[in-house]
Amino acid sequence: MSSGTQQSTVTFRAMRITDVPDIIAIEREAFTTPWTAEAFLNELTHNHFARYIVMEDHSGIIGYGGMWTIIDEAHVTNIAVRHDRRGMGLGEKLLQQQMANAIEYGMQRMTLEVRVSNDRAQRLYERLGFEPAGIRPGYYSDNNEDALIMWVELHQSETGEQPG
Repeated sequence: MSSGTQQSTVTFRAMRITDVPDIIAIEREAFTTPWTAEAFLNELTHNHFARYIVMEDHSGIIGYGGMWTIIDEAHVTNIAVRHDRRGMGLGEKLLQQQMANAIEYGMQRMTLEVRVSNDRAQRLYERLGFEPAGIRPGYYSDNNEDALIMWVELHQSETGEQPG
């Protein structure tokens, strides 16, 4: 099956508490220090700034993303795609959806942190308009790696929508 076919059947919806076991499985594949189920449950039930979505296809949940919306800024907390679905443009599609959602929530800017060694993710973010803005020294607790802080101004054209 081509990646185009898989992408055409992708849908997005708000994350639910019942999704957490699937999210944890993806989280463990994607990150050396994965979030716990309790962390996700807290985000979904107690953090009124949190906005989490899942990406699904015919097989179920294949990715997810989270952000906090504070005043007029969105801060991406996490974004991940199942290991066997990487390299198909799904991460880009997921982030574009998060950007579109942030615009709907009235956000003007979006920020995230990325490992300084993660060139692939940095290239994705740059394609979507994110620009480097600084370094958080020792941000990642697993190896004390620095994080690159990136920002983007949110506009309709950056969500993949074409002007009429």
